[in-house]
Amino acid sequence: MHIWIDADACPKPVKEMLFRAAERVRVGLTLVANSKIYHPESAYIDAVVVAAGADVADAYIVEHAQAGDLAITADIPLAAGMIEKGGFALNPRGDMYTSDNIRSALSVRNFMDDLRGEGVITGGPAAFSNSDRQRFANQLDSFLTRSVKAAP
Repeated sequence: MHIWIDADACPKPVKEMLFRAAERVRVGLTLVANSKIYHPESAYIDAVVVAAGADVADAYIVEHAQAGDLAITADIPLAAGMIEKGGFALNPRGDMYTSDNIRSALSVRNFMDDLRGEGVITGGPAAFSNSDRQRFANQLDSFLTRSVKAAP
């Protein structure tokens, strides 16, 4: 298993939790962004800088991920690509995307995108909160516990 972070928009507290988790369970973690992103020196953590452009980081992650890998992303099409490959996707607010909920998440995302395209102001997401941070930490811990136990 490998953890991929869609790092451009990932909140700093989430990245810091992931850095600690990678060290704790000794799993590889790669930040993917279109600019250099800070990360601690570690045998388990690296970063990839991709060209600027819409969905370039997402495409890189889906292309390089393998079944069983985890992507940390708020990007629903990236989450769908991970699930299609047999991987997993967790958003920074602690919502795990699954084969059961990804289609409805894509539908809502596309609907909201259509509204924005028609000029309807839909607003952005709420500010990242302590409860979001806690939900993410709980989901990550649960996922890693299951994955480490399942590893040979």
